[in-house]
Amino acid sequence: MLCWRWVADEWHKAWMSPPAFLCSGALVMSMAQVDALTWQEFETYIAELCRRDGCREVVVSGKSGDLGADVVGYLADGRKLVIQCKKYAAHRSVPSQDMQKFVGTARLEHGADVALFVTTCSAFTRDALGLALRQDIVALHRDLLGSWVKGAHLESLILLNGSGTGRRPR
Repeated sequence: MLCWRWVADEWHKAWMSPPAFLCSGALVMSMAQVDALTWQEFETYIAELCRRDGCREVVVSGKSGDLGADVVGYLADGRKLVIQCKKYAAHRSVPSQDMQKFVGTARLEHGADVALFVTTCSAFTRDALGLALRQDIVALHRDLLGSWVKGAHLESLILLNGSGTGRRPR
């Protein structure tokens, strides 16, 4: 059913096949599987996690020049959700410049009630996280993304906003 809905709603229009992970119906993945996704598949996957958690009218931009709105939709309570997805290597940190760009467009350009910056890397730099917290941007680093991937609900993760270091103890 997930594959059919995706084909009918999005991929059919583009005359493309849906990503294989959608046809399997397996939204729960390991972080290694998430790391293996292309950036386009990652954005699609994030959109599917939003749908799983009750978001409506979820759209994937899937193009450059989207002004930071890779995924847009509405939370179950009607608030507009705008998501910036960054698929970086796990050892990297999201720099302040990336957060600055998103801060500048999430609300002013896209009208976000909830602005979410989600990344596959382990952390945000101190400046990027500080800016996110001051500007009410939800910062979801690798560990929080891992919780979402494993079934945690988006609404519970929004409350954690940037908590933890993003780095697992060795």
